[in-house]
Amino acid sequence: MDPSHLINSLAEPWQRQHDGRLMTLIEVALAAADSTLAHFGTASLQVDVKADDSPVTIADREAEKLTRRMLAERFPDDAVAGEEYSDTTGESGYRWIVDPIDGTKSFVCGVPLYSTLLAIEHLGLPLAGIIVIPALKQAAIGSKGLGAFHTDGMTKWLPASVSSKTDLSRAVFVNSEVGLFQQRGVAEVYERLQDACWVSRTWGDGYGYLMVATGRADVMIDPMCNAWDVGPVLPILTEAGGKFTDWNNNSTIHGGDGVGTNGHLHDAVLELLKG
Repeated sequence: MDPSHLINSLAEPWQRQHDGRLMTLIEVALAAADSTLAHFGTASLQVDVKADDSPVTIADREAEKLTRRMLAERFPDDAVAGEEYSDTTGESGYRWIVDPIDGTKSFVCGVPLYSTLLAIEHLGLPLAGIIVIPALKQAAIGSKGLGAFHTDGMTKWLPASVSSKTDLSRAVFVNSEVGLFQQRGVAEVYERLQDACWVSRTWGDGYGYLMVATGRADVMIDPMCNAWDVGPVLPILTEAGGKFTDWNNNSTIHGGDGVGTNGHLHDAVLELLKG
């Protein structure tokens, strides 16, 4: 995927702010996403199991190494946090949050809904994020005060906007894995959400949040997540007109759990989560 036309097509404020970091966000995320495709759908892909019983592959590790190398070359004083390797510290006030393959279970099963996630914080506050769906050639990006955009086919950026639905009974509810509600001990929460919404699907992980940001889904729930699973979501959804919080309605990208909605449905969803 050639990022040059996508970088150049963004408005001038994107190109000049934060010493080029917003442009780097796109370039690095697309390079990492592209590297995952070399392993996607291959019969020889080896899957290892981490201590928490989650899968990891050479594609995860190679993509994160590539991301860290590119970021270190451009901004050596920035901190980096990621899923597969130890955090690095920095002195610039900027921190990158990396998840090279969000949805590794989808990836190893040959399902094209896995994503590459990259986000950046400034002085501890979310600044910008990007979600790339490599196998589908889709992406969404957002930065505080600069708007949210998406692309289908990696040709040009289009404004991203959430849906206008105000009735949960007409809402599309997506999540990553039903079993995570059971694992947390809140299986009844999933049942309440499923009953309240029009349709529920497991189009989850980063793809689920991209669906909400582009108005194709209305509610995305993570009962359990890490910072790297949701790093880009807050700036993207907020700039697209939606809302992202934890289950206690705190605006955060530091993980634990997550709720992404079109904004209109957020309070109703939080009530269902509380029971």
